[in-house]
Amino acid sequence: MTLDATLLIAAGIFSVGLYGAISQQVVVMVMMGLELMINAVILAAAGFWWFLAPDPSGQVLLMVIIAAMTLEMAMGFAVATLLHRERSADMTDMATDLSG
Repeated sequence: MTLDATLLIAAGIFSVGLYGAISQQVVVMVMMGLELMINAVILAAAGFWWFLAPDPSGQVLLMVIIAAMTLEMAMGFAVATLLHRERSADMTDMATDLSG
């Protein structure tokens, strides 16, 4: 696999995530689209580090970023689940009181 193929796959994943985040109104689906977009950015960064400077320190940094992203998304899903249980609000329009 080459850098071009890696970046092409990352661009495809990012575009699918962008479409999912923009076109959906269900909170969980929007979060899944954002998750795909973040994973595409991580894949592109990993491809650059692997093909341009194959130093293990870059890969360790990516693992730390993935761990932080996993915790962030778990907390986001917990908030979405709590919002659904308390108010039966699963659409983004129903959750407008959370802003600011």
